[in-house]
Amino acid sequence: MNLLVISGGRHPYEESTPVLNDFLKAAGHEVTVTEDASVLANAGQMGSYDALVFNTRRENVTGAPDLRLSEGERDGMKNFISSGKGFVCLHISGCLPDHWAEYHEITGGGWISGTSFHPPYGQFTVSVSNSSHEGVSGISNFVTNDELYMGLAIKEGNSVFITGTAEAGVHPWGPDRQPKEMPAGTFPLGWTRQYGSGKVFVLLLGHDGQSFQTPEFQKIVLNGVDWATAG
Repeated sequence: MNLLVISGGRHPYEESTPVLNDFLKAAGHEVTVTEDASVLANAGQMGSYDALVFNTRRENVTGAPDLRLSEGERDGMKNFISSGKGFVCLHISGCLPDHWAEYHEITGGGWISGTSFHPPYGQFTVSVSNSSHEGVSGISNFVTNDELYMGLAIKEGNSVFITGTAEAGVHPWGPDRQPKEMPAGTFPLGWTRQYGSGKVFVLLLGHDGQSFQTPEFQKIVLNGVDWATAG
């Protein structure tokens, strides 16, 4: 498949995107990686791609470059997906941009700045919650080093296939690192949904290079590409 990977933003993409590029190519895909989202507004160029992969954070973050999508880029992305193409959204890429409330209609929800949170980066078990889902073909429960997202906005219509379970705890959070109570529970870490005629595959794992090196993570992403581009 011919894949467009959009990268860049406030996350260690200099670590993770090269790993992503390598394992997608090793699986036989053609991959174009860019931090320039203007391609999304070029319908002719977008027409050559089978799927769009987001490993990027496209919101206005204080002290970081403004990577918000223009109106033309947003419209181009919506048209690309709704016309029947695939969209694979990784980790913080599901963060709701401060300028685009409709984005979570595409992704089915995700991170909300100022509301969502997670325990410290560390090792935890990822559980397969729907073994018949194509996203976890060849996958059983596994251990990874990553972030377990909590307090997300979740839309109806998502088909969840993996989860993570956490115990209640108090952890430093926010710019001032104040103690925050974080709940016990089981939280969704991956789901699929439809947007128009397109297929959307959301995987909340994938914080850094180490996370991307997890073999099961790579297999799930590859499964996602296959699912999102299947006729």
